[in-house]
Amino acid sequence: MSELKVSGKIVKILDKVTGTKKDGSGEWVKQSFVIDNGDQYNNLASFEVFGDEKVENLNKYNKVGDSVEVTFNISCNEWQGKYYTTLQAWKVFKSNSDVAQAVAQIDNAIPPVDEEPLPF
Repeated sequence: MSELKVSGKIVKILDKVTGTKKDGSGEWVKQSFVIDNGDQYNNLASFEVFGDEKVENLNKYNKVGDSVEVTFNISCNEWQGKYYTTLQAWKVFKSNSDVAQAVAQIDNAIPPVDEEPLPF
């Protein structure tokens, strides 16, 4: 399956979940977050990031209310005869609209240049 992408605003970042690896060699960490893609129906999607680095980056660079673009894979696992589907995010980037808004805020903070002609 090819990579999938969706854009939306982060509406919730859930608590981290940790556990012990099957082989007992350490712990794993994952964290879920929910985005609203703005559609009328089926507008919410819950994504999961897995691993220390991805969880750290999610919390470092994103917060509730941010517009993001998420690249993800769909994963399905069977456990005791039941199937569980997960949207595994592997890239979470600020959307271009947030970047444009940040640039506009910076431009508005710069004082205007006096445009009188130079005397020479």
